[in-house]
Amino acid sequence: MVSEPSLYHEEQHFRQWWLWTLVLAIAALGWWSFIQQVLFGRPFGNNPAPDWGVWLLWLVIGLGLPLLFRRLKLVLEVTRGEVVVRFSPLSVRVIPFAEIGGLEVREYNAVMEYGGWGIKGWSRRKMAYNVSGNRGVELTLCDGRRIMLGSQRPDELAEAIETQRRTLDRHVG
Repeated sequence: MVSEPSLYHEEQHFRQWWLWTLVLAIAALGWWSFIQQVLFGRPFGNNPAPDWGVWLLWLVIGLGLPLLFRRLKLVLEVTRGEVVVRFSPLSVRVIPFAEIGGLEVREYNAVMEYGGWGIKGWSRRKMAYNVSGNRGVELTLCDGRRIMLGSQRPDELAEAIETQRRTLDRHVG
């Protein structure tokens, strides 16, 4: 999608042990219901689903959920004209430098400020893209909206954005 070379590139994955424990526990429940009902022929639960439903549950929860979490990653890129935020494989957001009014490197509380990790926000005016940690670069857009970009290297990210904004300002002005 980005044809320009990347001047800054960072990839982050969900690595929290407690999150993976939760994902794998939910997947294990999908596996357990499949093994009990489909393989052993013992109805699973007090009001068992039909076998096709257990197959579907196993495919979506038992296989799909762990595979999705394995593939999920936050990719932050700075090119000559924009900041590209990919929450792969779900979302891409392109923020042209012309829309950025300011930025700040800061610590934040993902749960208290944004409701957790991922693509989060209590409102359209304040959003976050993060997968771990508590540091990032908060962009303030010209229309007042704020976007937190969680980063393991927030100072480098901010410097790359500022350098490109200054370069564009010199060429425009």
